[in-house]
Amino acid sequence: MSFITQIFSVAWLSIRTIRERLGSSAVAVVGIAGVVIVFVAVLSIAEGFSRTMQSAGASDRAIVMRGGADDEMTSGLGGDSIEIMKQAPGLKRDGERALFSPELYVMVDLPKRSTMTPANVPLRGITPITPGVRYDAHIMPGGRMLTFGTNEIVAGRAAAGQFAGLAVGSQVKTGQATWTVVGIFESDGSVSETELWGDAHTIQGAFRRGNSYQSALARLESPDAYKSFKDWLTTNPQLNVSVVPETEYYQAHSRTLTTLIRTVGFGIAILMGFGAVFGAILTMYTAVSTRTREIATLRALGFNTTSVVVSVLVESLALGALGGVAGGLLAYAAFNGYQTSTMNFQTFSQVAFAFAVTPRLLAEGLTYALLMALVGGLLPALKAARLPIASALRQL
Repeated sequence: MSFITQIFSVAWLSIRTIRERLGSSAVAVVGIAGVVIVFVAVLSIAEGFSRTMQSAGASDRAIVMRGGADDEMTSGLGGDSIEIMKQAPGLKRDGERALFSPELYVMVDLPKRSTMTPANVPLRGITPITPGVRYDAHIMPGGRMLTFGTNEIVAGRAAAGQFAGLAVGSQVKTGQATWTVVGIFESDGSVSETELWGDAHTIQGAFRRGNSYQSALARLESPDAYKSFKDWLTTNPQLNVSVVPETEYYQAHSRTLTTLIRTVGFGIAILMGFGAVFGAILTMYTAVSTRTREIATLRALGFNTTSVVVSVLVESLALGALGGVAGGLLAYAAFNGYQTSTMNFQTFSQVAFAFAVTPRLLAEGLTYALLMALVGGLLPALKAARLPIASALRQL
């Protein structure tokens, strides 16, 4: 019998006899599945948050902020500067109007639906030109766009789902004014759906902001027009601004929290993985003990030690694969699409998002399960290979 045939035969025999050790095998499978569930669930938070933030950007849009500012909260632009910026080359135009949206960005306190605790929710001041710039936002059936110059607001779909008092017809009291919700908008699941939108000039008065804005969103003629647009603004002596592509802006703002969540997720998975590995080791030691006579018989018949080692590792990997698949499927069923919100530490505002259990995360979970199984089966496999044939056969 060839070397490969020996390995295949013994490995197949090992897998076929798993049902005879169903109790101990189930312990290993459940332990590994539990680790995979936690691993995938935690990382799906980072994946969902990152997807929500990055889907907000469009390649033909750029954000203009005060020079040196990293985000809208620390930025400020005067109304006179806005008029100068509208003359920049590369801006897409609707007739005589430049598709350039100066925007206010303030925080309002709203209670979360789940806990009724207050949370910071962004209220964005927009102008009549904004719908042409934020072309990916659409009012959902049952509501309408706000009337500019009034105390009407529209709420993002995610905000309406996560925070209380944002149904169409509801009133929100904040900033020395009462605002009426007249519509719910969606924006392809992006971070914009966590915001409230109102008339910029009305919000300026309610929050005593004068003729000022936090940022401006520019819709360009094409992504290739970004360089000429940026160069004109940043070299203009009348202005002190920074310009960044919208996609890069949201990628940068998702990086801190995503990295934190991933670090915590891997840390938890590693700690839990130690327990799963010990469970796998005990399970495989039990399997080796119950198969002592079988292994000795195979060795006496001429099967080499490598085939015995491989058979134990294959059994361990089979249990790991079963636990990995089960854990991944359970994590997908329980967490994929689950809506929640969290604090974006760079803007100190709430961001509503959905957990995202992606194929890549499932593959990572399965890989981790196989790694735990491999480590857990290694020592028992070596023990099986070193079994003294004579003493083992005496147990027959």
